[in-house]
Amino acid sequence: MDGSQGGIEEARLEPASVRRFLSDNPQFLTGDHGLLDELGLKVAVGNIVDFGPAVMARVHAAHQREATQRQHLEETARANFSAQAQTHGAVVDLLEARNHSDLARRVDELAQQRFGLTAGVIALETEGLPPAGWKRLVEGQVDMILGGPQRLARMGFAPTALGLFGDQGEAIKSMAMVRMAIWEPSRQGLLAFGSADAESFTEDMGAELVAFLARVVERTAERWPIL
Repeated sequence: MDGSQGGIEEARLEPASVRRFLSDNPQFLTGDHGLLDELGLKVAVGNIVDFGPAVMARVHAAHQREATQRQHLEETARANFSAQAQTHGAVVDLLEARNHSDLARRVDELAQQRFGLTAGVIALETEGLPPAGWKRLVEGQVDMILGGPQRLARMGFAPTALGLFGDQGEAIKSMAMVRMAIWEPSRQGLLAFGSADAESFTEDMGAELVAFLARVVERTAERWPIL
């Protein structure tokens, strides 16, 4: 057999063939101490192949990865539970609002006291004056801030939204904003939360809880007609 034929035979070597060979010739492995060392194995009493340090290290590393992943999942679950509990408490606060001005005050207070943020704002597109405590936007400004008429929410940092936060705008490093439609015929509005921490809201975050609060603000604001 020439060299090329030997290469073909080696290329055709299959795991099942190797397993069968070692089963029929156990001394090939147990008697080759150099190969055992390379594999991180050793022969224990009774010719039993024992796991060596290298194999145990791989097992330990796998265990550490599983423990880290489990801890991350537990921390995420706790954070989600805490956020949901705070959101439910915020809903109760919002539903107790007595008028538009009180509603805006409560949004700002819950942003700071419940969620540890810098500010919470309600904004409305209107040609005249918005309700007391609300921010005035011109027509089309909600689309501009969110990045288009099809976007319902925006998480992260948006320079075009800094004006919503007035004197606190310079401190805002990230925002969570959700589109609102209030009254009939509907007027475009925005519920916005701002944070001094750039990591509080990022583009890859879901906006479900903020959107839920926006729906509550919509329904609560519709209790009173806009003058």
